[in-house]
Amino acid sequence: MKLYKTQNGILLEKSDLFYRLHQTDWDEVVNRDNLYDWLEIHSADLIPLTFTDDIPMPELLAPIGSQEVWASGVTYYRSRTARMEESEVAGGGSFYDRVYEAERPELFFKSSPARVVGNHGTVRIRRDSSWNVPEPELTLFASSTGTLVGYTIGNDMSSRSIEGENPLYLPQAKTYTGSAALGPCLYVPEYALPEDTVIDIAIVRGGTEVFAGEVTLAQMKRKADELLKFLFRELDFPQGAYLMTGTGIVPESDFTLEKGDIIHISIEPIGTLTNVVG
Repeated sequence: MKLYKTQNGILLEKSDLFYRLHQTDWDEVVNRDNLYDWLEIHSADLIPLTFTDDIPMPELLAPIGSQEVWASGVTYYRSRTARMEESEVAGGGSFYDRVYEAERPELFFKSSPARVVGNHGTVRIRRDSSWNVPEPELTLFASSTGTLVGYTIGNDMSSRSIEGENPLYLPQAKTYTGSAALGPCLYVPEYALPEDTVIDIAIVRGGTEVFAGEVTLAQMKRKADELLKFLFRELDFPQGAYLMTGTGIVPESDFTLEKGDIIHISIEPIGTLTNVVG
């Protein structure tokens, strides 16, 4: 099942049909350990909606309420290698190798909900950065108890030039206005996503695809339960939290985003998150 946030409430997609939930408060709906079962019960008496040219589907917002967005890094071998390369000149390359092998994962605050953009929203590259990439990431949603109840797609916009200057600049490289996108929905499955789930990215510039890549969840060294355990160890999230799980797709060092680029990130069965670079 999928939950979509709109200006007029919350839509539920179930078995290719759309329904409008009676409940309109996003936080109240999603922050429950038994979300899948709750949706099954509460969808039983709903009437399917029909969208037409005259009655179009409403504009979708980012699937977030008052939740914070956190992120994890160096969870894939490719990410480890790329981060070592960008920090080598500054003498910080070995830091990421140590994190990759360590028990404790890298976790950092990514975005407040007000700064998150949704599907077809505009993401940004920093004005003081010369090397910028999107990072396509499976994003977990956990309830206030730390229970994994859903997934969405995340675009972790990153300044590799700033982070490469010094690893201590990570917050500036990762956290700024327009640096985080989530969408198109919150996917609520009965069971966890399998390891053969594919994350796919394509970047289009002037109508031409200039970068594409894919990776499977099997290539993640750190798993969802492990990352959530560390995130919730000493933090409280009264309405739950989103956690981006890192990327295994990093463009080569001669690639950087440009304004006007269109980024498509797909994870089936969640869908596709599309953003334009502004």
